[in-house]
Amino acid sequence: MHTGSGGSTMVSGSRILTLVLSMFATLASFYVAGRFWQDSQNRVYLIKELHRITGQGQSAISVDDSLKIIACSEKEKKLTALRMELAAAKLEGFTSKFLTENDDVQSKKRHLLVIGIMTEFGNRNKRDAIRKAWMGTGSTLKKKEDERGIIARFVIGQSANRWDTLGRDIENENTQTNDFVILDNHVKELPKRAELFFVYAVEKWDAEFYAKVNDNIYVNIDALGNTLATHMDKPRVYIGCMKSGEVFSDRSNKWYEPEWWKFGDKKSYFRHASGDIYVISRALAKYISINRSILHTYAHDDVSAGSWFIGLDIKHVDEGKLCCLSRSSGAICAGV
Repeated sequence: MHTGSGGSTMVSGSRILTLVLSMFATLASFYVAGRFWQDSQNRVYLIKELHRITGQGQSAISVDDSLKIIACSEKEKKLTALRMELAAAKLEGFTSKFLTENDDVQSKKRHLLVIGIMTEFGNRNKRDAIRKAWMGTGSTLKKKEDERGIIARFVIGQSANRWDTLGRDIENENTQTNDFVILDNHVKELPKRAELFFVYAVEKWDAEFYAKVNDNIYVNIDALGNTLATHMDKPRVYIGCMKSGEVFSDRSNKWYEPEWWKFGDKKSYFRHASGDIYVISRALAKYISINRSILHTYAHDDVSAGSWFIGLDIKHVDEGKLCCLSRSSGAICAGV
């Protein structure tokens, strides 16, 4: 049997092709193995660097896990930014259009002013004097609300024991006059009570301004309304008899400030409105409501309120007519 030269040539070529393919396969195996080894070395290096930077023992964290952590961190930053934008929007007065139809919803017409008069148990005589002098009762009080857009309420917390004589006296008085805001808790500290009043008032009544007044202050309602009307163009405004003064570190002093060390070596308060009466715009009242859980209070309510606003982009108005104790001509208020 004879085999032609053409067949020998085909067999020889086939063997060469097989040899070449084997060589390529071997080189490819070395290449892939080398890449796997290099990748594993990179992973080990990244894990060591992560441990070195964070100080997290010897627990192995994969590169994929590290990337996931970074991605979560970026999303958290975006979420924080959105929360800040939402808070800013609320501060500007942007709220949900949905209105709950219940007794807490007042007329859609925005009031001019809501006044909270800080009072104490046993001050019935002071309250009656205020009702007679400028606040009014019954139909007179309602007329001020409807025609002038001014709401006034006495503000007090619960007694230590709600059903003791003090608590019952307030409940009975409010049944007769219906002019109290009785806070849910026993709030003895005036700074906290003022804060809770603003929170309550801005959620219950929609008004341009909110004011805090002491129960030894007489107010000219018409003059106050006229003055506030000149500030309607200021969305974020803090109005009062602006003052500063010494920070007292002596415990025996009436105006002792337990946190005196926070006010620097000169021990002088920052500029703030007198606590006799001060007025804030709706945006600032909303700011207090939104941030109620993190707002700090000092020993005095006027200093506390000033501290809430000092870092904000707002208008401070030093209104001499609200210097109640100066008894100057044209004054809106007077202390008794």
